[in-house]
Amino acid sequence: MQTESIRPDVEFAAVSAEETTKFGARLGGLLKGRGGPVTVCLYGDLGAGKTTFIKGFASAFGIPERDIGSASYVIVAEYETSPPFYHMDLYRLGGEPCSDDMGLWEYIESDAVVIIEWAERLGEMPEGAVSVRIKILDTDRRELMVDGLRPEETGVLIPGMGNR
Repeated sequence: MQTESIRPDVEFAAVSAEETTKFGARLGGLLKGRGGPVTVCLYGDLGAGKTTFIKGFASAFGIPERDIGSASYVIVAEYETSPPFYHMDLYRLGGEPCSDDMGLWEYIESDAVVIIEWAERLGEMPEGAVSVRIKILDTDRRELMVDGLRPEETGVLIPGMGNR
């Protein structure tokens, strides 16, 4: 897991919710193109913009923004896309790591793209997962830090985003 002293693979400063959504869409498209299972662990304080980011990420799978909401009440939202897309929100699990008998690892280990809000509540980061940390800078601005990308992916995520 990343510590504060380690530089992430990619850093991006979003100046608006729209830029957070756009960054999510670019990462979603990039990871969808891997052609295999992908897990994205999403971290950030309440109100950091995790759901805003996921709306963009899911758009890469053809899922309209209006269809993405907080999955807090269902834990896992399933979307019939190719590859399958699962949105997990572990907020309601509280501070304790989830137990194996909840079935969450079956989703994570499937041949799908899985994005997990409040991933720290999973207990451990899945092997090979991509982590996205969203830090609130002020009312509109967010810092997005991504780790776990392949070397060939790091250079194609930011171009055209107007990174500051």
